[in-house]
Amino acid sequence: MDRLIKENNGLIWSIVRRFMNRGYEVEDLYQIGCMGFIKSIKRFDTNFEVRLSTYSVPYILGEIKRFIRDDGPIKVSRSIKELNVKINELKKHYLIKTGKEITIEEICKELKVDKEDIIIAMESTNAIESIDGASTAENKDGKQLTIFDKISTGKNEEEIITNKMVVNQLINELEDRDKEIILLRFFKEKTQTEVAKILGISQVQVSRIERKILNNMKDKLTSA
Repeated sequence: MDRLIKENNGLIWSIVRRFMNRGYEVEDLYQIGCMGFIKSIKRFDTNFEVRLSTYSVPYILGEIKRFIRDDGPIKVSRSIKELNVKINELKKHYLIKTGKEITIEEICKELKVDKEDIIIAMESTNAIESIDGASTAENKDGKQLTIFDKISTGKNEEEIITNKMVVNQLINELEDRDKEIILLRFFKEKTQTEVAKILGISQVQVSRIERKILNNMKDKLTSA
C-alpha cells in the first residue's frame, strides 16, 4: 500500500493544495488525504472499469472536507490537535501494515497516552451537529435515525431540552466503555458490528449495551 500511496502522491497533493491558506497545517491535510486514499483502496474493485486514481478523488476530497467541516465549530488546544494528528498517522500506518483498523486500546499502548485523552482527541474533530446527524441505525421505514431520535420520548423535545448541549453533558457523564460505544456509534458513525470488533465483544452485546445506555439517557431527560 505504501507503493500505491507513493505512486499517487501527486494526486493527493494536488487535492490538498486546493485547501491551502485556510488556517490548517498542509501536512495535516496531506495525512487526512492519505486516509481518504486508503479508504478508496479498500473499496476499489477492478470491475468498476475506472482507474484507481479517478475513483480515489471523491474519497480524498470527502475526507479533507469532513475534517475541515468538523474542525470548524469547536476550538481545541494545540496539544489535543497534535495528539489527533499522531493518532491519524498511527491509524494510517496500522491500516497499511495490517489491513485492519487499530483499536483504541492499541492506540493507547502505542502512544502511551490514557484512554480518556485518546477519546477526547478523536472526538475533538467531530462537529457538535453530530448529535443531530444521521447515524447508521434505521427505523422500520428505512429512515436514518439520529442519537436524538433514539432517545426521543415522542414529546415536544424543545420543551424538555432548551439546549442540546444537555445531551452532550449526558454523554460526558457516561462510564468509559459506555461513552466509547456512543462516540463510535453516533459520532464516528460505526456500525454495531464494527464497534464489536473494536471492543472485542459480540454485536449482540453492543446492541444490548447501547439500548441500555440510550434508555438511561432518556430516563434522565424525562426526569430533568
